[in-house]
Amino acid sequence: MAVRAVRGAVQLERDDAGHMDEQVGALLTAVLERNGLTADDLISIWFTATPDLHSDFPAAAARKLGIVDVPLICAQELDIEGAMPRVVRILAHIESDRPRTEINHVYLGAASALRKDIAQ
Repeated sequence: MAVRAVRGAVQLERDDAGHMDEQVGALLTAVLERNGLTADDLISIWFTATPDLHSDFPAAAARKLGIVDVPLICAQELDIEGAMPRVVRILAHIESDRPRTEINHVYLGAASALRKDIAQ
């Protein structure tokens, strides 16, 4: 079994804790489903949020999905002029037999514009 990394992002419509839970939950669910993963395959997840998001920790959405024994950490994205606002990004480390080329990175909604080269 190899260690792989899966990236993903979602842009929120507004800075609201309930909306963040919903959108980050949808992102995590899509990452798991599109890569045939369960919570047991997760090693750790890094979450980043743009500086305009203050309502909650993105990792809280993972806990609400039942991802309770996986190390999670949140950090703030760089405040770059012209960057897409209200974005939560993830970098999940996983155990998988899939080759690196078969890992499905997930960019939902408007966030798909961030990485057109790898967005599924």
